Amino acid sequence: MTDTRTPSPSPRRRRRGRPWLIALLILALLPLGGVLIHRFLPVPVTILMAQQALAGKGLDYRWTPLEDISPHLVVSAIAAEDARFCSHGGFDLEAIEKALKHNENGRRIRGGSTISQQTAKNVFLWPGRDWVRKGLEAGYTVLIETGWGKRRILEVYLNVAEMGPGVYGAEAAARHWFGTSAADLSPRQAARLAAILPSPRRYDAGTPGPYVRRRASRIQAAARTVRNEGLAACVI
Repeated sequence: MTDTRTPSPSPRRRRRGRPWLIALLILALLPLGGVLIHRFLPVPVTILMAQQALAGKGLDYRWTPLEDISPHLVVSAIAAEDARFCSHGGFDLEAIEKALKHNENGRRIRGGSTISQQTAKNVFLWPGRDWVRKGLEAGYTVLIETGWGKRRILEVYLNVAEMGPGVYGAEAAARHWFGTSAADLSPRQAARLAAILPSPRRYDAGTPGPYVRRRASRIQAAARTVRNEGLAACVI
């Protein structure tokens, strides 16, 4: 009788396919490895920092632990950028819905990104608004919310966010704009730094114009609400 069974692949043929599996595993583990490393170690440099430095915009970046950053800046950043930071899981669906409605009306585009999303983008990804980057941003946001926790997320955010032309993080910004340390920022100075976060290369926190002064006043009032209502309890 003729044997019609299909012969099993040889060990050599099975081994030939394994490099693809290994490559896929490495690609899957790279994001996890990056998130794990930055859970404990300071971020050395971001893609944006490198791009701006290579373009001749300078690089002033000084890593500072969260305990050495004024609580006034902590509550001001939350008030300005993400009032529900302590209560959401990385995505503020209400803010996203409001941003979509705002943009549908043809007005100036408004983002709905949380501090967690901004941190994921700043640390791991490139600047831009393409859908690939947004998809990766969502994945990294889930990873850092799961693996870092709120306090570490805010610590990294306040260290890598651009706060002036070529100026990154609370310590560099405090010295650049006010000649003081991040630990000694006053409520007004902290509000001014938070006020320029959306456009740090356009606005001046040291000698602000009318727009930044108005925005800083609103942020300072909102920061008091954040503190009084315990909206920053997860980090201070």
